[in-house]
Amino acid sequence: MDLPFVVATLTRRGLLAPGRPIRVSAQLQALRRWGWNIAGELRQAAARDPGRTAVVDERGAELTYAELLDRAERLARGMRAVLGVRAGDRVGVLCRNHHGLIEAVVAATLLGADAVLVNTGLSAAQLATVATEQRLRVLAHDTEFGDRIVSLPAEVGRLDERAREELLAGALPGELRPPERDGRIIVLTSGTTGTPKGARRPTPSGFGPLVSIIDRIPLHARDRVMIAAPLFHTWGYAALQVCFALRATIVLHRRFDPAATLAALAEQRCDALFAVPVMLQRLLEVPPPDPRPPLKVVAVSGSALPGGLATRFMDAYGDVLHNLYGSTEVSWASIATPVDLRASPTTAGRPPHGTRLAILDAAGRPVPAGQVGRIFVGNEMLFEGYTSGATREHRDGLLETGDLGRVDADGLLFVEGRADDMIVSGGENVFPAEVEDLIARLPQVREVAVIGVPDPEYGQRLAAFLALRPGETLDPEAVREYVRHYLARFSVPRDVVFVKYLPRNATGKVLARELSRYHG
Repeated sequence: MDLPFVVATLTRRGLLAPGRPIRVSAQLQALRRWGWNIAGELRQAAARDPGRTAVVDERGAELTYAELLDRAERLARGMRAVLGVRAGDRVGVLCRNHHGLIEAVVAATLLGADAVLVNTGLSAAQLATVATEQRLRVLAHDTEFGDRIVSLPAEVGRLDERAREELLAGALPGELRPPERDGRIIVLTSGTTGTPKGARRPTPSGFGPLVSIIDRIPLHARDRVMIAAPLFHTWGYAALQVCFALRATIVLHRRFDPAATLAALAEQRCDALFAVPVMLQRLLEVPPPDPRPPLKVVAVSGSALPGGLATRFMDAYGDVLHNLYGSTEVSWASIATPVDLRASPTTAGRPPHGTRLAILDAAGRPVPAGQVGRIFVGNEMLFEGYTSGATREHRDGLLETGDLGRVDADGLLFVEGRADDMIVSGGENVFPAEVEDLIARLPQVREVAVIGVPDPEYGQRLAAFLALRPGETLDPEAVREYVRHYLARFSVPRDVVFVKYLPRNATGKVLARELSRYHG
């Protein structure tokens, strides 16, 4: 990435503002010794702004950057002395959004161990499988998940909240030195079927990834940021990395509640919110506080924006919405700004600086503008492969996302859905996401999902599952007629099923297998 662009972006976002020479020197020294991993980022923030509040949560915890680093270092020393954690080991982290998760991840990284971010929605059986497949040495977990760990292999150490505090209190003094190997972050893919795969995330090599994001999403040094997206998810963890780099104050709640979130945004005077799209829907369903939160940025990722959601949210909270399209494997592919979303509410935007995007056909050839093909992405944060040894298709330095999409004449990307979500009905290619976006615009509909189901005559057909707003009614034939008016006949869902709510995983993605059970 070119130096003038990096310098200009860092300057615009307040990261090159003058500071006390001794602190600036300590900040640069921390990055030089520890690198750009999560431990290095926390160290540089603590060196430059030791007294600044780093984390605030709903239980009253408030830690400065110096205090957060001290707790992480003591936990690391305790894990090494008592549990024998060493460089190359893997430490699972099964926690909701609070400072304990951050401390556990940083502690593992300080020791050169890999931190495996575990989805809080996993069942006991799935957790046992993950512990075995990821070869966990220790699992740091919230106390509430005690019933999930009963099936863990006996050799996996358990570290609940009380045990972590005991390690912190009893840790012997001593200096931690940079480990012989960098600890990696392993994110479990948020697939909606089967046991998730572990994806190894690369360590940034400099300012490049940061400036790619903050050039397009206007976050600034020392902002106050609420991270509502789960920290175990790629998007939530990316928000944490960005916040450390910006020396921001991070506001966390263990569970997402729309009313509590709005209250915290106002009380904490948050400048920004990181969330997943379904959270925006929930925020619109509760009365906003008066005065409204002083938000300058609302950044979402993790799933597609349903039809009309972007417009409704910006009408309520101002033109502050940014939509990042990416995945665990490619990190980011494109970012839609408020201007983009006003013009095209379902767009995924344009690639940020330093990112390449290509739409290719089955043979790997570029397709014309407006034509649907496979989405490939290139940037400096492509994943290093799955922990199983598997990887994804590469072409000319670009990595397959597994999604289908198109780029219009103005260069805006539109994601049509997962390649394996597309169905063939009577010989026609049908994209469920297009039908979802259309039905979501009906005023009676709270949320909708459309999937393919087997059909003895056509091979597959569409089934639509609708959750209506309180007090609303809708007739299945009216839904079909509405879709028939706007889309081709093969896009009309034969089955229209009304449900109380859509089953989702902890990151907000709809669980297609559960919908299939509803369909029966």
